[in-house]
Amino acid sequence: MEFPRFIFNPKEGIDNPALVINDDAKPVHSPVPRLCQLKRQEGQSFGFYLQVIKDGQGFEIRDMEAWSPAVHSGLRQGDRVLEINDEFVDNMDFYRVVRKVQSCGLHLFLLVLRQDEYEQAVSMGVDLRALATATKGDRCSRPRLCYISRHPEHGLGMTIISVEGQKGQYIVSTVIDGPAERAGVHSGDRLIWINGVMVSTLTYSSLNRTLKKSANSVTVLVIDSESECCYVRRKMPILPVVAECCSLPHTAKTMHLVKGRNGYGFLLRQEKLAVTRQIVHVLREVDVGSPAERAGMDDGDLLLAVNWEPVESMEHEDIVKMIRHSGDKVSLISISMPGRDFYKELGISPLLFHEEFIVQDERKQAVSHCKRQNGTLLRHGDGCLSYPTLCVQDRDETGSCFHSDGVPDQTESFMTQVPQRSDVFL
Repeated sequence: MEFPRFIFNPKEGIDNPALVINDDAKPVHSPVPRLCQLKRQEGQSFGFYLQVIKDGQGFEIRDMEAWSPAVHSGLRQGDRVLEINDEFVDNMDFYRVVRKVQSCGLHLFLLVLRQDEYEQAVSMGVDLRALATATKGDRCSRPRLCYISRHPEHGLGMTIISVEGQKGQYIVSTVIDGPAERAGVHSGDRLIWINGVMVSTLTYSSLNRTLKKSANSVTVLVIDSESECCYVRRKMPILPVVAECCSLPHTAKTMHLVKGRNGYGFLLRQEKLAVTRQIVHVLREVDVGSPAERAGMDDGDLLLAVNWEPVESMEHEDIVKMIRHSGDKVSLISISMPGRDFYKELGISPLLFHEEFIVQDERKQAVSHCKRQNGTLLRHGDGCLSYPTLCVQDRDETGSCFHSDGVPDQTESFMTQVPQRSDVFL
């Protein structure tokens, strides 16, 4: 059977609607989030302002410093933040988002959209959480930071197995209901870190030596194999800062102090650590029966935050001013020296898993009772002046007294409204 030959007549055109070409059709551009990794040095900022946009239009990156970690990471002016350290934040309170950045230590991972892409996605009703999840996959889970206490008879309850043909790759086999499994480790997990050291840098023999040296406990960072592939595909290093916490041994402590007749009853002193020579702010000379002691303050603890503001990298005099301007009430967050060393080894801030610090909402109106001193010397002998001024110990140590000898307060009080911020430098 022969088919009739088709001859195209330009005057008649084409009758088949399937062959009609629509010149007005435009390809729909799907927004693609970008992952930016920021790494700063100790005492350095990330170098950007985070601004909350009105009417639920997210959190915007603004005014990045030249040569800063923010610029180096590929962030752009106007980028909108979807995730911080693998956690969706677009629907969070602004100050909670700020706290997450402030407590993340030296590493920060931001998943962002360009401003025009974000606004387009919102206008089209795109589910931003689903968009963020799509970049890594529905079955991608965050790593787990687990603290394992050694059992007198059963040990750690896990065996580390070297992956054949893959140097520096190890998986974990756990004992059912053993110490490791109870700590959150699953059989078949990939071992990433142990006691702050990446296992990819360790041979199997040196890894076993590390386990033997760890006496009564060990801290491990683990992840399931499927999620590990997800992190590798995204070129995102697996670090404790993106992990879920599984019962760590040291926690920061929040103390709410109300000044008594003799002040708060403690000394804040600037000291240098013996080994690293790093400057730290230490709580000392806690008076018996004082507001500080009643709030749970321990001599030798390190001060982390004042009124929810991190202070570890601040100057001593600036911290004193913060406490002074707080008036008759102040909230302090501290941690023990062993606790600080523990988190320092892991490369994260003790505030990272301190939920009370993260969720504190500073949008609520606050009152600051500022004290104006009249310059009268109230206390002699140890160099302390009236509440609260500097108390110089020697060239390496500076202290500030927040207690007195019952001398009547000769200062004038006034109230001031704390302004609500719409942007914060980080």
